Amino acid sequence: MSFTTTILQWFQANGRTLPWRETRDPYAIWLSEIILQQTRIEQGRPYWERFMKRWPTVEALAHATEDEVLREWQGLGYYSRARNLHTAAQQVVAMGGFPTTLEGIKALKGIGDYTAAAIGSIAFDLPAAVVDGNVYRVLARHYGIATPINTTEGKKEFTALAQSLLATSQASAFNQAMMDFGATQCTPLSPNCPSCPLAESCVALREGRISELPVKQKTLKIKERHLTYVYIRYKGQTAFHRRPAGDIWQGLYEPWLAEEVPCGAVLVRQRVKHILTHRILYADFYLWEPAERPSLPEDYFWIPEADIDNYGVPRLIEIMLKSLNTKK
Repeated sequence: MSFTTTILQWFQANGRTLPWRETRDPYAIWLSEIILQQTRIEQGRPYWERFMKRWPTVEALAHATEDEVLREWQGLGYYSRARNLHTAAQQVVAMGGFPTTLEGIKALKGIGDYTAAAIGSIAFDLPAAVVDGNVYRVLARHYGIATPINTTEGKKEFTALAQSLLATSQASAFNQAMMDFGATQCTPLSPNCPSCPLAESCVALREGRISELPVKQKTLKIKERHLTYVYIRYKGQTAFHRRPAGDIWQGLYEPWLAEEVPCGAVLVRQRVKHILTHRILYADFYLWEPAERPSLPEDYFWIPEADIDNYGVPRLIEIMLKSLNTKK
């Protein structure tokens, strides 16, 4: 039995039941793909459900404000996904509808080869193979491929292989089968090899290389960054600032990011560690209740503390705010 046939049969018996698989609506499928980038299904599913309830169509999302979208996205991280999602929704509306070709889909903000193939195959039956972390892992192990997956050569090799295996008449099922097989059967750690239908033909299993594949070339150096936040509480108000473009958390809000801690400020949390993709943040959080309203840089503004939940904040700031709520 061929690799493709085996994968499709496995999927028919073991595929996951997910709400965005019960529709061919490209908006619902696209939304799920964007949310599930860098996010586990268990965490992302409630967000998908909330977005679909609040903005059931791409037109509805396009007419939302960026602040509303970022606030709904809060807690998922990688906020550029939310900004791109909002921009792309506006593009779709301007086009008069969702594009139905790979080139058209890839023209949308924030959509690359993988997402375009996923949307195109699932919504429109386009014969394009998806290649994500799950697919890399399954193919690398089964065929014993040691080419690093994060190199140009590796991406070309795995994309060509996945495309050659694609059942063009069943592109949607094959792509979802590959995702599910990697997520639940051929997992990163402790894959279920004894019950794997591909065990007999798996090169990595035969050669004892399961833990070695896929290969990823180390290229990025993780940097550290130290932040000092001062939450100002003055007559039921606090000061917020919207983060600018060109840095982390673009478009989200934060309390005063201080260079020096003012006299009288009380330490609430010290050296809180927060890990991003290419850096590790360490933050100290202070509470300051001055007798007079302090002067701050002009890009800070005052809001009632009761209105804080109306502003999208990074996860790190959310942790700080919860600490403060216990100290009122």
